[in-house]
Amino acid sequence: MPLPFLTADRAFDASAEDVALPFDDHDSWRRPYRPGPWRVAAAATLLLLASFVLLAATIIGVAGAPSGATVCLALAGVVIAAALRLLRAGAWVSRHGVRRVGFFRTVTVAWDDASAVRTVQQPVKWMGLPRTVQGQALVVVRRSGETLSPLATDHNADFLGREEAFERATDAVEAWADEYRLG
Repeated sequence: MPLPFLTADRAFDASAEDVALPFDDHDSWRRPYRPGPWRVAAAATLLLLASFVLLAATIIGVAGAPSGATVCLALAGVVIAAALRLLRAGAWVSRHGVRRVGFFRTVTVAWDDASAVRTVQQPVKWMGLPRTVQGQALVVVRRSGETLSPLATDHNADFLGREEAFERATDAVEAWADEYRLG
């Protein structure tokens, strides 16, 4: 018996692994790849932690300490916001340009301002930690010659151990760049 939620964006017999997300509207910001398992696992762990903090807030509130419950509610809100921001991080594209969404900062570059979008071999951070390894990175070079920090690497939380997905995602972003930089 096929379940409809399993076939929402793919054929029933198709492999769900590493399938790029479909898009229709080129004006809205889209991530040209699915969030990786490491990113989703980290966000799920944060949401699990938030559920325990919310349970603690409920117990503290019922026990009669509203100030402690308020602190726990605020802490749970911060943890939930961090989990959502973690899921949102990555490279996003639209007709307007390319956007690198980080945990604390977002940088948007219009296609007219980008002179090149390419994949390069360089030392990259492993899972966003200070340790660097040799890998591939998708970089944007502005017309002024400034190279932005990588949009995606083959060792980040989205692509660690998923080389084919990294290749498809970088090809998709480079295709968007070729289409909208010239046209």
